[in-house]
Amino acid sequence: MIRKLFSSLIVLSLVCSLGANAYAAKGKYLVILQEGKESHEGMARAVHALLYSKELKEHGHEVVLLFDGAGTEWIAEWSKPDSTDKLAPMYKELREAGVTQVICDFCANAFQVKSSLEENKAPLTAEYKGHPSIAKFADKGYQIIIL
Repeated sequence: MIRKLFSSLIVLSLVCSLGANAYAAKGKYLVILQEGKESHEGMARAVHALLYSKELKEHGHEVVLLFDGAGTEWIAEWSKPDSTDKLAPMYKELREAGVTQVICDFCANAFQVKSSLEENKAPLTAEYKGHPSIAKFADKGYQIIIL
């Protein structure tokens, strides 16, 4: 009797642990890239913004990648059809996977990349004093990751 009960508990435990990921609540994430192209740190932050966005999307989470501040320099490069930047292919994968992008209109202008973004039909956003609204995402339950 105890042996049968113990075996049932082991099976139940395995089923619960194997199936836990299938029933895990999927989150919503806003990944903000603010660092520009001019430093080693900027490259590291850009790589990680793409990596985090990719991994979260692959696990079924809703992901928005926001380019803000000097981060608008990256999207200006990656949105070019003929970009030779080594991160451009990873960015293209994210677009194809359905990661939403948001680009700060004010910052694109401040960092002198707005005309390039407009030429490539990149979506510029100016909801709150020329910038994307962070409150809009917070109100919708997004976890905010700033790089």
